[in-house]
Amino acid sequence: MARLQIRNLEKVYGNAFKAVHGISLDVNDGEFMVLVGPSGCAKSTTLRMIAGLETITGGEVRIGDRMVNNLPPGQRGISMVFQNYALYPHMKVRNNLAFGLKLKRRPKPEIEESTRAVAGILEIDPLLERLPKQLSGGQAQRVAVGRALIKKPEVFLFDEPLSNLDAKLRASMRVRITDLHKRLKRDGLSSTVVYVTHDQTEAMTMGDRICVMKDGHIMQVADPVTLYNRPENAFVAGFIGSPEMNLLEGTVVADGGLTVALAGQPLSFGPALTDRLKAKDGDAVTVGIRPQHLSIAAQDDDNALEGTVAHVEFMGHEVYLHVDIAGMRLVAVVPSDRYNPADIHDDHIRLTPREEAVHIFDRQTGRNISLPPEA
Repeated sequence: MARLQIRNLEKVYGNAFKAVHGISLDVNDGEFMVLVGPSGCAKSTTLRMIAGLETITGGEVRIGDRMVNNLPPGQRGISMVFQNYALYPHMKVRNNLAFGLKLKRRPKPEIEESTRAVAGILEIDPLLERLPKQLSGGQAQRVAVGRALIKKPEVFLFDEPLSNLDAKLRASMRVRITDLHKRLKRDGLSSTVVYVTHDQTEAMTMGDRICVMKDGHIMQVADPVTLYNRPENAFVAGFIGSPEMNLLEGTVVADGGLTVALAGQPLSFGPALTDRLKAKDGDAVTVGIRPQHLSIAAQDDDNALEGTVAHVEFMGHEVYLHVDIAGMRLVAVVPSDRYNPADIHDDHIRLTPREEAVHIFDRQTGRNISLPPEA
């Protein structure tokens, strides 16, 4: 079993700065777990503590049945892929791949067989006699992955491995890494992955589950669909999704039904949301509406927000509308075939939200107070 367990993990530096605040996380055997968050949220620090590259101030890290807090990196059963590839520049690709097995004094036939197998999996056979300086960024990253793979670790650790690649190559490498994970899992090999990134697109497209972090705290752990549709707080809602969720300040008004006043413009909601928020009358809230859940209002739709179009971006199959409403900027994404410039009158437009997709957050705590109960 290559299960990873983190319990009450803390990191305090010598200047008394607390970087990690007692976090707990379980990564199941064979799971692809992504740690994501903005720069400075301590995701890489957490990964380095798992790897043994940072000392642990408090809490426990367990890999399989072993607590590894005090074990050196080489005894933890992990392999790590770094952002800068960390290849030995004087060694050819073949020797870079084989180096870890040579240190373990594995038999030469085993080393050669493992090198050929890993090179075949990653399609780097033609590169085996090249030096790292003769490789492109994508090729070098595949060699770095191969060097981790050949050790057959219990847990793979990836620290922002694609951040130095261009957008097209990042997309290609995302597919390669996720395909590799599925292949290892299918073949019954070690395939537990902890992957650190600041890119929410990488997180959403690669992870079985995603751990969203902020300032050394875990904000939510869930699969990509749950994070998108059921964010537990305003931070997760604003971080996950592209373009990011519109977060607008408002006030709950319960008068028969339920409305939320946004910059003097009331929006009404259906009975399901009314029942969940009827006790919040007069409370200051943050209303979250994803750009994809806004549409241009029909002429007879009174439940709409009116604003001024500041900018229009034609993206091919979609149009991004940047709209100002009483000093608040929001973005609406509408399909190109439903966009008609005639709907904009003297730069004014009316937008209506998809009622069942609106989120309402407590202004003070950030907690999502509009989530329906789990099915």
